[in-house]
Amino acid sequence: MKREPLAYRMSPRTLDEFVGQKHIVGEKKLLRRLIESDNLHSVIFYGPPGTGKTALARIIANITKSVFVSLNAVTCGISDIKQIVADNKNAFLNPNGKTVLFLDEIHRFNKAQQDSLLPHVEDGTIVLIGATTENPYFEVNKALISRSSVFMLEPLTAQDIYQILQNALNDKERGLADMDVSIDEETLMKLSSSCSGDARIALNALELAVITTKCDNKGKINITQADLKECMQNNAIRFDKSGEDHYDNISALIKSMRGSSPDGALFYLGKALVSGEDINFLARRIVICAAEDVGLANPNALVVAQSAAQAVRMIGMPESALILAEAAVYVAASSKSNACSEGILNVMNDIKQTDTGEVPMWLRNAPVEQMKNFGYSQGYKYAHNYEGNYVEQQYLPDIIKDKIYYKPTDNGMEGTIMEWMKKRK
Repeated sequence: MKREPLAYRMSPRTLDEFVGQKHIVGEKKLLRRLIESDNLHSVIFYGPPGTGKTALARIIANITKSVFVSLNAVTCGISDIKQIVADNKNAFLNPNGKTVLFLDEIHRFNKAQQDSLLPHVEDGTIVLIGATTENPYFEVNKALISRSSVFMLEPLTAQDIYQILQNALNDKERGLADMDVSIDEETLMKLSSSCSGDARIALNALELAVITTKCDNKGKINITQADLKECMQNNAIRFDKSGEDHYDNISALIKSMRGSSPDGALFYLGKALVSGEDINFLARRIVICAAEDVGLANPNALVVAQSAAQAVRMIGMPESALILAEAAVYVAASSKSNACSEGILNVMNDIKQTDTGEVPMWLRNAPVEQMKNFGYSQGYKYAHNYEGNYVEQQYLPDIIKDKIYYKPTDNGMEGTIMEWMKKRK
């Protein structure tokens, strides 16, 4: 029995064995040219787990003529960096005078630890290969980013993972070919589609299914969908509630509601709920979208959203999923207008940046009779004293009296408001 996990054993040794990420390691792509020419400068690999960051580092280790050192930011510190630099200056240990340092989970380094790398990356003593699942533009020092090239790795496609699994099944030296495993194409594709683009999850599930399934009377290991489902438990969900996944998913939910896509709204809401997002946070975002993007095109959207927010506070999960779904779909399916939200934002911007004058005297209150002597409330026209409960009157300060902040659309209920405003004029 091979001791190392299958996912480790099947790590590609060359770029030709590497599967996926054609946008960065395909023929004539920059990263491939740098690796093959052993002329790599500092890089940061950014992407989800199981997409090939560590595999690329191992390929570089196999190719480079420089000293290659691998560290994990969770277990090392500044003293380790100092030791690497000291060893690099030793001509006996490193005649090439350059060290390639692979630093996994670089986002775990604090600012001081990241700063300790800067002078050595700057002068070329260390060629840094950083790997992170977090957005490096948020988690890595800007100075270190500016000295590195960032390559974004994408989740592997189901076809990519299918090929990786096939390679494992057919490889006698490192894989499972010597164990006479039988698995049909449909079952293998089902596994490939159920691991959120993470090859490590797929390989681990396959290995677990193989080593826990008894051979039949012919010595064959027959793997079924039921076997793999038990090994996978549930479809792997790539979601970090405190990281970028959280922000990406909520952004997609809001944009789906704004873009009038009930299906999109339900999908991203469902993903958030399955991943354990705070239901009150989700409710607040739906309320905000109802006000910001639906507005007066359908004033009931805000009522529905607010009712949903109140209901989820009383009820909790799992029933709150139904309440939030109703509110999200209602907001998504409503006519849209941001005229009201744009209007208030423009007002607030003008107040902050320009002279908007004073409240007209006739609109000011005069709680003390003597204030009327100064013009307070003098000339005010009480709308209900006029036909149709309306009278032409200046309401904005003199300096901006002709400014128009609210520009209604003809969508939904706001179309009625627009017609009313036209008649009023």
